[in-house]
Amino acid sequence: MDDRSNNGEAFFFFYQTVFKRIGLCLPFSGFERELLTEINVAPAQLHPNSWAFIKVFGILCGYVGQPPSVDIFLHFFEVRKQGKSLWVSFSGIAGGILLSLFQQSYMGWRGKFFRVCCTDHDRTALDGFPLYWVKKLRVTKPKTLDELPSTDREVCLILASVGVLDTAELIACEYDSTTLPQYLSMGTTSHSSSLILAFTSVYLCSCVNCLFALSFHSVADYASCFDLACV
Repeated sequence: MDDRSNNGEAFFFFYQTVFKRIGLCLPFSGFERELLTEINVAPAQLHPNSWAFIKVFGILCGYVGQPPSVDIFLHFFEVRKQGKSLWVSFSGIAGGILLSLFQQSYMGWRGKFFRVCCTDHDRTALDGFPLYWVKKLRVTKPKTLDELPSTDREVCLILASVGVLDTAELIACEYDSTTLPQYLSMGTTSHSSSLILAFTSVYLCSCVNCLFALSFHSVADYASCFDLACV
């Protein structure tokens, strides 16, 4: 999977399931690019369950009106390498699990992937993160609350207050402005509920903008911005 012969054009491999089941959109956000760079891995090195964590983390940050932050993400997740292989995954920090696994036994995804290349629409779409498999993973220690600025600490406390959330459920109701707030308010304490409700209006206003991203959920819709070749 590290064959870089593509007529001199930059590209990376990415698994079909991350588009079809998890609903990740291209191009990567600034947060996603920064996270890949921070841990020094290519997109295809991350297990799909880890991409589901990244996807849902973005949903949660949007809900509380906070741009996704690598530091906040790495407060809740730690990087793990799978044995001697180059596979990398995120796992929840012991005692502070935020999200459940998207799928407990994720099968049949490794043989179905795309080769993603830029088109003339945006030649910078693949800038800012490793494209090809990297041998030297950059393992970082989980970020403690004391290491974070006050705004990030507040967001961490809000997210932690809702308990363990169902990753698959959150992905399923991402664009539902009724179901998502209802789900996130379940099981919270009265204190955390008041904090979350304070951000609800921010989320509802942002849903209009989110509808634009929804139009890119089918693999075919990526064609205008990317060259996706099944391999």
